[in-house]
Amino acid sequence: MDTLRGSIERITFYNSDNGYTVLRLRPEIHQRRGQDREGLITVTGNLPELSPGEYLQLSGKWVTHPKHGLQFETQICEQSLPATLVGIRRYLGSGLIKGIGTRLAERIVDHFGTETLDVIENQPELLRQVPDIGPKRARMIAGAWEQQRQVKEIMLFLHSYGVSTNLAVKIYKQYGDQALSIVQGDPYRLARDIYGVGFMTADRIAKALGLPEDHPSRLEAGVIYTLNQGTSDGHVFLPDQILIDDTAKLLATNSDQVEQVLDHLSTREVIHRETIPYNISLDSHQFQKISSQPDTSNDITATYLMPLYYQETGVANAIKALAAAWPSRLSDLPPIFVTLDAGLSNQQQTAIKTALSHPVSILTGGPGTGKTTALKALITALETARKSYALASPTGRAAKRLAQATDRPASTIHRLLGFSPGDGFKYNHENTLAVDFVVIDEASMLDLWLAYHFLKALSPGTHLLLVGDVDQLSSVGAGDILRDLISSDLVPVTRLTEIFRQAAHSDIIANAHRINTGQIPIFSSAQEKDSDPAGDFYLFPADTPEESANWVLDVVCKRIPQKFGLHPRDAIQVLAPMYRGPAGVTALNEQLQNKLNPAAMTKPEVKLFGQTFRLGDKLMQTQNNYDKEVFNGDVGYLFAINPTDHSMVISFEDRAVNYDWNEADQLSLAYAISVHKAQGSEFPAVVIPMITQHYIMLQRNLLYTAVTRARTLCVLVGDRRAIAIAVGNDRVSKRYTALDWRLRN
Repeated sequence: MDTLRGSIERITFYNSDNGYTVLRLRPEIHQRRGQDREGLITVTGNLPELSPGEYLQLSGKWVTHPKHGLQFETQICEQSLPATLVGIRRYLGSGLIKGIGTRLAERIVDHFGTETLDVIENQPELLRQVPDIGPKRARMIAGAWEQQRQVKEIMLFLHSYGVSTNLAVKIYKQYGDQALSIVQGDPYRLARDIYGVGFMTADRIAKALGLPEDHPSRLEAGVIYTLNQGTSDGHVFLPDQILIDDTAKLLATNSDQVEQVLDHLSTREVIHRETIPYNISLDSHQFQKISSQPDTSNDITATYLMPLYYQETGVANAIKALAAAWPSRLSDLPPIFVTLDAGLSNQQQTAIKTALSHPVSILTGGPGTGKTTALKALITALETARKSYALASPTGRAAKRLAQATDRPASTIHRLLGFSPGDGFKYNHENTLAVDFVVIDEASMLDLWLAYHFLKALSPGTHLLLVGDVDQLSSVGAGDILRDLISSDLVPVTRLTEIFRQAAHSDIIANAHRINTGQIPIFSSAQEKDSDPAGDFYLFPADTPEESANWVLDVVCKRIPQKFGLHPRDAIQVLAPMYRGPAGVTALNEQLQNKLNPAAMTKPEVKLFGQTFRLGDKLMQTQNNYDKEVFNGDVGYLFAINPTDHSMVISFEDRAVNYDWNEADQLSLAYAISVHKAQGSEFPAVVIPMITQHYIMLQRNLLYTAVTRARTLCVLVGDRRAIAIAVGNDRVSKRYTALDWRLRN
């Protein structure tokens, strides 16, 4: 094989799935073969995740590409250190070592020459001889160098298993100097301990290390993985037959072995198993809960991860205690406070009277039915009676909408409970909220974990009103709180159905109700819209996913901004049913990023976890980060990139948050997002691709949720057949929960 040595100038292409890379290499020794006018050579191959500035020693062969000419095709890649002054200066100045930028790299190399790298590794205290390097900076550089060295050792081991450099950094941060021994000793710990490392990756490492397929760690990890997958789909538990079948298929083992592992995990209280009445078709994973007196012939064994079992039983007990508490904090209200404004509808008055006279109640209804009007009247009654109250929502965006709608302070549930990183929730069962009345808006977004912690902070006697649209999608997290409470018949429910006059003039609201009742929406065609400037609900027909994607780009980048004056990045949100495909979230994000925030010499960018982050990008947090107080679904903008400190700053609505580069897998582009991620939000304009290729996700409540996210303009792009499929599919994706059964018993 031929050999090649040099520094990476830039990464042209990287596929995070298989590591296939195209990069531009500056050879250490000048040679004519393969070099272009810039003196660079094109290198290809399946490589670890690399960074510009790194030095490589490559083994492979020269090949001639029919379009791009002579290239070096790599078979063996070794990351090494440069030996020349020019190479050392470029290596240190590339931003690879945290704490060293271009100018500082020049000063360090000018001072130590070819001994620079040896000084950093073995005598880092000497760095203080360089101007502007104090004790803190010297320690930072030494620590970053040591981390790089450790990560490279880990990477030598992990590279062949498809683990990226960024994940290797996470592994090192989690386990420190013990990282390699822990990974080799029990690779399944990676799946348990580190976000981004899944069971499949851990299993590949374990098999390569020679762990037998029936090793107890593997079997236990398979069960936990299957249960966690169920949690990701919104389930609180899995029926044993489904859990056993899915785990046995995953592990390529027999059911008897899985059952033995379940018994063992149950004895150790890692899981909880319980008999629950259900009607279930195990072939289709569809089921119908039993609302009447259960027949024991329908009993199943439900298996919970232990935390979810405690949360479900905790929520059930808390709701029962609240509902049964009497007298309550509002028991002393005189009758006058239950006599309300005659301008309210009968349904609205009923909702308010119920909320004031019952410790727990629910108010639900679609858009334009007056939920906010009823809520404002309720707040007025509480203020008149001098009763304390709190308004909260599951997300920051929903809380902001609630504050704007009521003209009263509102917060996230986390803020209401005084959450702080490291300390958890200030308000809990030992220190309850000192308020008479609590309103939770957008209650359909309330998942089991958050409901559990919130309800622990309410003492019996406090009134609770849950406000939400039960016809929307369920929460992103596990559980189906609002539907379960309604189906339990334990608490009174008021459903608003009357559409008020001012809302009736909105095509968005009218079509949302049409969709919810199984009728096809009415819209102007793409051609008619130009002569109908007052319309707010349009369709751009497209027969293929590619055509639909092209229309999305045209509508977002040109047509809506030109016709309605809306900013394409800030005011228009693309909502897609799925992530995959030409009209899915992933592909649309890449194209919209290139259109709305194209690369430029003056615009810093960095490629992390296979994704390009560019200054000004619209980004979404994709998991709860309690340390940063940023939560799943929060949207912000990339405000700064610091290559020296390996960090970036994201500007959210209320504050700026700093991220290390190895935390970037918590972020994704948000020019297009899934409909699920849009819950609780409202945007001036939404654009929704609807194609038959998204068949598995085409459901009535998904389209209804997407349409109701639009404030002033809704544009559907795609196939009329897909819209008809979604409208006709009123089967709500059922979740395995038993909260309603626990509330009834």
